[in-house]
Amino acid sequence: MVLAASGDSDFFGALHDFFGSGTWPVFRNLAIFLLVVFWLAVGYWVYKDARRRIEDPWLVGAATVLGLVPPFIGALIYMLFRPPEYLEDVRERELEIKAMEESLGRGGQQHCPVCRAEIDENFLVCPVCTTRLRQSCVSCKAPLEPLWQVCPYCETPIASPAPIHFPPLETPRRETGSE
Repeated sequence: MVLAASGDSDFFGALHDFFGSGTWPVFRNLAIFLLVVFWLAVGYWVYKDARRRIEDPWLVGAATVLGLVPPFIGALIYMLFRPPEYLEDVRERELEIKAMEESLGRGGQQHCPVCRAEIDENFLVCPVCTTRLRQSCVSCKAPLEPLWQVCPYCETPIASPAPIHFPPLETPRRETGSE
């Protein structure tokens, strides 16, 4: 029994010597410093994340305070109740939906390849610039698509599709200036 008591006193003596020496305050202060730096880094992360997810600056400030005030637990609470999407993703999705709605609302309006005027899919020529858009069936005069081998309206075979020639676009002229 005497040996057990002396072994315990050696352990507690070494422990007392460690906490009594100048090494313990250095370790303690370093641990506190690292804990404070980590706590501030978590608060900064909450702030940056809240700015990307929340539009109202007051709510961003409230989220940052929540992330800081109960240390380390506030960030977990913020993560549970933060908006699920970034503002940038929400805006991008809304723009895509708006573009799809506009394309559906147009009803598939096409444009002339030369003058960009709106044309109907059944037009043979552009009514604005008179560019030939499609060829017509020799039998029923219905407009034909370039890849069709037979007229879908009257079943007349298309012998040789005449190529549609668009007028050449005018190229902008460079003026040569004398230097």
